[in-house]
Amino acid sequence: MNSHEPLIHRAKFRFFAELNDFLPKESRDRAFDYHFQGRPSIKDTIQAIGVPHAEVDVILVDNRSVDFNFLLTGGESVCVYSEYDKSQKTGIIHLRPELPKEKKFIVDVNLGKLAPKLRLLGFDTLFENNYDDHEIVKIARWNNRIILTRDIGILKYNAVKYGYWVRNTQPSEQVAEVVRKFNLTPEINPFSRCTICNGILVPVDKNQIADKIPPQTYQQYDEYTQCRNCGKIFWKGSHVKKIEAWIKQL
Repeated sequence: MNSHEPLIHRAKFRFFAELNDFLPKESRDRAFDYHFQGRPSIKDTIQAIGVPHAEVDVILVDNRSVDFNFLLTGGESVCVYSEYDKSQKTGIIHLRPELPKEKKFIVDVNLGKLAPKLRLLGFDTLFENNYDDHEIVKIARWNNRIILTRDIGILKYNAVKYGYWVRNTQPSEQVAEVVRKFNLTPEINPFSRCTICNGILVPVDKNQIADKIPPQTYQQYDEYTQCRNCGKIFWKGSHVKKIEAWIKQL
């Protein structure tokens, strides 16, 4: 070996549960060797393998809990968890912060159809089709929002505090996935938020908006809400029963 060639080190990695979704099939649900040079941080190494730090909760190196700053030297056995039972072992460092009590979201351009569905359920959800990654990360940080994305790269930004890579590609399945992942069922408050702009809906007397709704609608329905932000008017038409059945399924 040439004395000037950098030394290649090796560590054994094993990812658990849903973190396997980020790995090639041959590396899922099994231990595998990872080769590296120098002394990289465990955080950089995990992300180089393909797993964003935002979805990592606990890292055990040789059965010892470490934080993201731990430096690899070679020969380590590394186990990485998306969730770790806090009652199982003392001295565990949980790397993923507790979610805020009020769950608010920001959705990237790849999940544009998910945003109105979450708003329909009453969840504060920001979406603009011209947000770039830096802007999403910045807004999420300022407003304590959870980033929902189909772009793994955005979850690797160091400033990301809360983030989740939505696995499903179908909008109808995506909303169910998010509801399950964040245990949103108890917090569902349908028809309380504007699906267009995310504003709050408030009751409005139909006589005050008679000139803004079709005459037939005025005659048929008595209860209306209006968005405080954009002024959009909503009423519980024939489609409501279908929506309510969908919510019940969730």
